[in-house]
Amino acid sequence: MLQSLYIQNYALIETLDINFQSGFSVITGETGAGKSIILGAIGLLLGQRADIKSIRQGANKCIVEARFDITSYPLDDFFQEEEIENDGQECILRRELYASGKSRAFINDTPATLAQMKVLGERLIDVHSQHQNLLLNQENFQLDALDVLARNNTEREAYEKCYFEYRKVSLSLEELIEKAYDNQRDTDYISFQLKQLEEANLKAGEQEELEQESEMLSHAEDIKSALYKVEMLIESDDNNILSMTRECTNTLQSLSRVYSPSQEWIERMESCYIELKELARDLSRASDQVEYNPERMEYVNERLNLIYSLQQKHRVQSVEQLIAIAEEYRSQLDDIISYDERIAQLEKQKEKLYQELLALGKALTETRIASAHCIETEMQSYLIPLGMPNVRFEVEMTERKEPSPKGMDNVTFLFSANKSGSLQPVSSIASGGEVARVMLSLKAIMTSAIKLPTIIFDEIDTGVSGAIADKMAHIMREMGKDDRQVISITHLPQIAAKGKAHYKVYKEDTDDATNSHIRQLSEEERINEIAVMLSGSTLTEAALNNAKALLNDEIL
Repeated sequence: MLQSLYIQNYALIETLDINFQSGFSVITGETGAGKSIILGAIGLLLGQRADIKSIRQGANKCIVEARFDITSYPLDDFFQEEEIENDGQECILRRELYASGKSRAFINDTPATLAQMKVLGERLIDVHSQHQNLLLNQENFQLDALDVLARNNTEREAYEKCYFEYRKVSLSLEELIEKAYDNQRDTDYISFQLKQLEEANLKAGEQEELEQESEMLSHAEDIKSALYKVEMLIESDDNNILSMTRECTNTLQSLSRVYSPSQEWIERMESCYIELKELARDLSRASDQVEYNPERMEYVNERLNLIYSLQQKHRVQSVEQLIAIAEEYRSQLDDIISYDERIAQLEKQKEKLYQELLALGKALTETRIASAHCIETEMQSYLIPLGMPNVRFEVEMTERKEPSPKGMDNVTFLFSANKSGSLQPVSSIASGGEVARVMLSLKAIMTSAIKLPTIIFDEIDTGVSGAIADKMAHIMREMGKDDRQVISITHLPQIAAKGKAHYKVYKEDTDDATNSHIRQLSEEERINEIAVMLSGSTLTEAALNNAKALLNDEIL
């Protein structure tokens, strides 16, 4: 349950530090005193988005912190999954807002995300504000409420798991069919392109070799002439390099007897002679091989033109890229060939999941049917004492044409407050006061089905008064039993008198600011507060006596 709430520099609140009690408590205060501000601050702890405009004017930082007693509530699964420290006794939620726009969240002093705050917050506290009465207009809320009361978590989780697997396979099948259609439409084009590339019989490195050969053939005469000239310079009859090298060797040999270093030079000159001799032979062979061949030249140029045209067509720069494109075309054709088999496999898998989904959906429906009659009876037992002696409440269930994430059922709550009135959807015929009573009754029933530490009702008594308000207060007080905490923000004295603890929200003006505060009232202060709620700003003896009577009646 909510043990304490600390707020600093939030809207009109400079500093607020209040402890709360178990059971049923009430909060009262004039309109505009700051009750909604406190709820807004609590909303931050439940993962709602922060607005820096909420920071008190002139402050740089806003803090909201709540401490919860979780001794009786099993939350170990959450803390283990999120890897957050937990002693099993107390849980602390904290939000910090900065004027710079930065926001931080903490769970037990561990940095947390807003998603984590929201998940944990939903298991710690339920804030029911007036606008939540509009949830009765939503089919999903009615369906979720029915499931809570049916206690069918196991069946619903099994169904949801199967449903999302079914949707996953269905989407994969749709995408594959669409892809198969698109690719099948392009089969002729892909086949033509692949055939053209395959007929080209491309080889890696071929382009560079052909370009080099083309250059050689284009300059064959110049190459041959240059090779021949070099060959002649090396080994022609007169003054060739070989003869001069031999003469150099002989001259050095004549010195070898008297000048020892010449021996090394002789060896080097002999190596040069041998290398030049071999070079001359290589040049001669190369010169013999270099010939202008018009037919070969024509083939090389045609081959290069084919390669260049394919590169331009496919917008690539190399033969290797063309080969990769051909491989991609082969892969696409293989996929097209295999589409029928893969589609058949997915269709079979989808049908199997669909049949499993129908079976799980049927089991889920049965839990709802079994619970619906009990809910109808319980709702009537709550609503009749709340001023609706002729009320009828039914849960209408119809089968959906297609499965949904929540099952195979459409659920509508039907309502009639009069004997002669026909049953209609509760959202379309109930008045504001009737909707409030329906929601309170529904919440009371749901409370018995779920273990929720704290429930806050924000003026759920709108549209009711007198004896009906007294009955609503009795229901909320009963909800506050069994280690549960119920807090009602109210303008009605009948409800305020039922609280085990009574808190008042009020404003105080200083020279430069307005501050909102909250404090727990003493017994004497409660009498005065309830008397004011009964009679208005003028405190009369009759109002005081009525207030005492309300409180004494509660004590009795």
